[in-house]
Amino acid sequence: MASLPHPRTRAPRLPALLLGLLLAAGNAAPARADELDALSALLARGSTQEAATRLDAFLARQPKDARARFLRARILVEQRREAEAIGVYRALTEDFPELPEPYNNLAVLEAARGRFDEARRLLEMATRAHPGYSTAWENLGDLLARLAWESYGQALQAGGPVSSSLKERRERLRAVYTETGATLPPLAPSPALRSPAKGEPRSRQP
Repeated sequence: MASLPHPRTRAPRLPALLLGLLLAAGNAAPARADELDALSALLARGSTQEAATRLDAFLARQPKDARARFLRARILVEQRREAEAIGVYRALTEDFPELPEPYNNLAVLEAARGRFDEARRLLEMATRAHPGYSTAWENLGDLLARLAWESYGQALQAGGPVSSSLKERRERLRAVYTETGATLPPLAPSPALRSPAKGEPRSRQP
């Protein structure tokens, strides 16, 4: 009768297989990052359609990748497909509530549509998700300044009594932001998902 192989003859196979899998997984993340960096560069150079085509192929392989989905929303904005971009950003806020950038960019699009209350809510969500995210704070300040401008205008048009300094305060806002007082600066979108620094806290929404 044939003898059974010694147990030790099989022992190296499993660790070797696991090692191979770990190495493959470790190499996959940098490869994905490099590919997305290249696609971001294409978009920055104005090659929107080529970036979109290549990104579609990437998302077919990695449909849940947050950075790729964020880039997809940016491309949709470049293509003037804002309603679709809003859908992508909104899905990102649901799947990755700890990321401030999707809230911020969604707020930019909502503000452009005149939905200032929703934009404010989203920017506040961004600052709660990452209190150190300065872009969201700056946008929130600009948005509040715009809301103040409109509120002061409504007060002047209402016909009731107003404080003696109201016109002066509204004029100061005009002087700070514009030459004509007709518009305030547009909110600034986040160009990409920012990788947090090592050890940096980033809270998750409840």
